[in-house]
Amino acid sequence: MPVRNTTARWGSIAQLFHWVIVALIITQFVLANIASNLPLGLAKLAMLARHKSVGITILGLAVLRLLWRWANPTPELPNTLKPHERVLANVTHATLYALLFAMPITGWLMSSARNFPVSWFNLVQLPDLVAPSRPLYEALHTTHAVLAWILIATAVLHVLAALKHHFVLKDDTLRRMLPFTSSR
Repeated sequence: MPVRNTTARWGSIAQLFHWVIVALIITQFVLANIASNLPLGLAKLAMLARHKSVGITILGLAVLRLLWRWANPTPELPNTLKPHERVLANVTHATLYALLFAMPITGWLMSSARNFPVSWFNLVQLPDLVAPSRPLYEALHTTHAVLAWILIATAVLHVLAALKHHFVLKDDTLRRMLPFTSSR
């Protein structure tokens, strides 16, 4: 499999970014759910610290992924798509990219506003982005939660579209993002 993208298929680097970020996003929802069910204490703080570290990892990978995308051709959408489907595909992808940045940044801002430190796996302490502010924290907490629901909805739409392409339209849209497969 080629490392770089072609106009027909995603390369192995783009696929790696895609699937690692998918796994990390699922991890984020699991960590957040576990943390929300823990009582206030060291276990909860440790879980939230992991959540923040994974979020910062996603942010870093999103930057690298976007740079890789700009440096490589993007596989073309199938010619069979109707104009409104093309718009929906482009809006969905743009929304997913925006959320890869917005989710970790709002989380980081939220922690800063609450005066909780953000570090990357206890290796690098990140600076606070805003001064402590309870009203700002509460607004960012709400924003972060709303963005999480938007991410879930957009990801479900993305998955359903990929499955429709694979099982109903029987084209290569899904197969070209799967490792160890070839296009027809």
